Amino acid sequence: MPSIVRKLLVFAVIDGIVLQPLAQRGQRPPPATKIAYKNNAITQLPTDGQDLRGSGKTFEAFGIVGLLKVTSSKSFLISITRREQVAQIKGKPIYVITEVALTPLESRAEAESSISHTHDGLQKWNTDDHTSDVSDSEGDAEEFPTVLHDDVDDEPLHVPTGTVSSQTTGEHKRTSSVAEDVISKKGSYGRFARNFFSKKGWNVDQRRNQGMSVSATDPMLPSPDIKTGDGQQSSKSSIMETIRDDDDTKQNDVIEALLPKLLRTTQILFGTSRSFFFSYDYDITRSFANQRTSGYESPLHTRADSLYFWNEHIIQPFIDAGQTSFVLPLLQGFVGQRSFTMDTDPPKHFGIEGTENSTLEMREFPAETDISSTEPEDPDTKQRISKEGRISEKTFLLTLISRRSVMRAGLRYLRRGIDEEGNAANGVETEQILSQPSWAPSSKTHSFVQIRGSIPIFFSQTPYSFKPVPQLQHSADKNFNAFKKHFANISERYGDIEIASLVEKHGNEAIVGDKYQEYMTRFNEENANKSGENAIGFEWFDFHAQCRGMKFENVSILTESLGDRLDSFDHTIECDGQLLNKQSGVLRTNCMDCLDRTNVVQSACGRRALELQLKDEGIDFSLQVDQSGSFFNGLWADNGDAISKQYASTAALKGDFTRTRKRDYKGALTDMGLSISRFYSGIVNDYFSQAAIDFLLGNVTALVFDEFEANMMSGDPGVSMQKLRQQAIDESQKIVIADEHEEFIGGWTLLTPHSPNTTKSMPFEEAVLLLTDSAIYATRFDWNTEKVISFERADLAHILSLKYGTYITSTLSATQTDENKNVGIVITYAAGRDNISRVNTRSLSTTVSSIEESSDASVADITSSPLTANLTNLFAGKPTPPGNKVLAFKALPSQSAVSARHEETRLSELEAVKLICAEIERLVLRARRGRPGHGLTGIVENGTIISLAEARKSTGILEQLGHSLKKLVWA
Repeated sequence: MPSIVRKLLVFAVIDGIVLQPLAQRGQRPPPATKIAYKNNAITQLPTDGQDLRGSGKTFEAFGIVGLLKVTSSKSFLISITRREQVAQIKGKPIYVITEVALTPLESRAEAESSISHTHDGLQKWNTDDHTSDVSDSEGDAEEFPTVLHDDVDDEPLHVPTGTVSSQTTGEHKRTSSVAEDVISKKGSYGRFARNFFSKKGWNVDQRRNQGMSVSATDPMLPSPDIKTGDGQQSSKSSIMETIRDDDDTKQNDVIEALLPKLLRTTQILFGTSRSFFFSYDYDITRSFANQRTSGYESPLHTRADSLYFWNEHIIQPFIDAGQTSFVLPLLQGFVGQRSFTMDTDPPKHFGIEGTENSTLEMREFPAETDISSTEPEDPDTKQRISKEGRISEKTFLLTLISRRSVMRAGLRYLRRGIDEEGNAANGVETEQILSQPSWAPSSKTHSFVQIRGSIPIFFSQTPYSFKPVPQLQHSADKNFNAFKKHFANISERYGDIEIASLVEKHGNEAIVGDKYQEYMTRFNEENANKSGENAIGFEWFDFHAQCRGMKFENVSILTESLGDRLDSFDHTIECDGQLLNKQSGVLRTNCMDCLDRTNVVQSACGRRALELQLKDEGIDFSLQVDQSGSFFNGLWADNGDAISKQYASTAALKGDFTRTRKRDYKGALTDMGLSISRFYSGIVNDYFSQAAIDFLLGNVTALVFDEFEANMMSGDPGVSMQKLRQQAIDESQKIVIADEHEEFIGGWTLLTPHSPNTTKSMPFEEAVLLLTDSAIYATRFDWNTEKVISFERADLAHILSLKYGTYITSTLSATQTDENKNVGIVITYAAGRDNISRVNTRSLSTTVSSIEESSDASVADITSSPLTANLTNLFAGKPTPPGNKVLAFKALPSQSAVSARHEETRLSELEAVKLICAEIERLVLRARRGRPGHGLTGIVENGTIISLAEARKSTGILEQLGHSLKKLVWA
């Protein structure tokens, strides 16, 4: 089996990009692989030893992240151009990615231009003085005692010591102020200012949507500032050519407009964020307890845990082509490592009465204490101690690995709670490993695993508040079904479960905290009689109440309460390649974000586990001279910052306590600044980043960018809207069809104006249309609580006409102006005795109105005043004759970004509305048979409901301005 390629050259040839692995020492060069332009076919080139590089430039890469396929004609190769070693496990180096290159695969000219810029950038970086960075070739003061030999002259293994970690080097530092950026029109603030003060800035997108020309040099177009290997902006000649206008479809126009931002986001995510880790030889996606004991000869990607395999989707083309030597699994999360020294025979401290103390604390150790009496008399031994420290000292490695789940992945307020398959947001597995620096097979390796994740119920929170109120979603049964799946998944993976919930017991957080406790009680009651099922422990520790006044040391109350349970779980021990003991359960910790409070508690539990593991090695931590544990605190603080940056875009709050075990006003002020930064990111940056993450993981297709352009946000692929809509139809059918003799024909979910009896009343709401053999029912549905709000019944005998056709309600985006996709139906019917309307008042009664009672007052009287309804009709430009009412419905998009991913064959929007009209017409004509005065002529007509021209006139300036402002900020 070929090993994973560690270094390769990337260069362009006439018909594709060539990936040439560097020759192993003393061997012939391995065969090169070519990625064809346009169709991106991956093939292996003949092994004839021919040099294919020609005169063009090349750049050296340390691995392949994958292929970013945006459209059929636009793809990019993502390769690792800079890395940094952060740890080693069993002699195998672990790296963090610090820079990636995105090379276009559209044509040779574009590829060569991009490769040239990457080459020049890497050359510049290599020749510059990088005293603040830790590069591949730079070792730290101490090397790992290992005998690993790399085939391609890899850099020597080194251990991060002191305060150096995978997250503390190479961080971005602002070199200019916000004011300077605005004045010089650079950076995100500068771009906003440039567009804000541009005469074209507010209406350029509107002109494009209306078919007007836009200059290619218009400053509103996305700035091509995609970074290459040197972190500098690529020139317009290399990048703008890769994103030139494609007039084939409107979807491609949307993608073209958002492509620069997608590429920037991809480059930051995989590169400069320092969030992705890999190893060529060791599977970092699995904990010691979960490592596979067989199949070590198989490719690394086949052994990787798909739950933490972040580039599995974009690297799949290489797997499909059989080029597995380029498949390098990436892990998002954190990897950090520290060496520390413990004394197996620490100096004894005697009390005033001459009795030996059982414990020693730093505050009890007098400065003038003389420990020379403990030193040996032998000069040789003294000389050895002077060089190496005390003869009884022993060095260990502490490694921390956090693995972020790819399921329900994303950002803070956009991914909360749980999905239908039981996957919780911000799911992270953290493994703490204690080992010898040499990783000698005969020495013990200790592993302790904890997990975190959002409260496993359906809820959401708005980002437009510092303390948003949680909004519960869906029915109790749906919540509980997902809840059971969640804990079944955890139990299958880890065994027994103990929960530590840190949310507040009063106020907003108690809304979800109470539900969590309620479902857990119900879950344990249902499993009480099942054999082999242990009850899940639930400890609700109100962190803010217990630690009020910055007394974070009160966390010890929780750890003492959990102590017996954690002891029963034990931890994993490996020796000589065999598991001597396996952890039998896991602690699941959560707060609202599962970041700051969670990290404090997890570090406390990790410290407790470390002390027990050291005791197993014959070391009593409580007797050590230095009990500060700075090596431990720094590692956990870096871990908390890394997870927080990936979920909330800032370092963790309460990090000062995690680092120093002290809390003061300075830390509180720092937390205030971080909270403001999180608030800004939540309302500005996160919406597009979430769409990009879903796209890179393969959860959605490129249609997600159409949705984003229209709504400035994307849907949640973790919730099946198809299932949800079918459930709404079933629930509506049970509630609103009271006559058991009525035969149910079909149901559809459609958009309808906010106010009844109009064709345009914003915002449009998703409603349910039911058809029986006697009537139609227009049902308004609460999608959060899954309950019927109101319904309107129209007897089939009273339906006068059906009209279907173009139905455009907004011109803010290209998708919303497509006349083939924006279609709808208007049903006109006469008021009659059998037409009724009911409203759910959320009490023991309903409001009912017979439409026959007042021919001039529509059903809108139930939900709004007659004046409001009449004004709405007036401004909508759709007055109806006295006694006639209308029901307007607009077709939902036939394909969403999620549904298209599964390649479902569905009717187009126009086909769907034609089908609905045909079904209603068939039943109406059948109902008319035998009735005097009613002919059997067709009642369906094809015509425009709201034309593009009408929609343009009714789209106000403020509406256009608001959308343009959102687009400037978010896109």
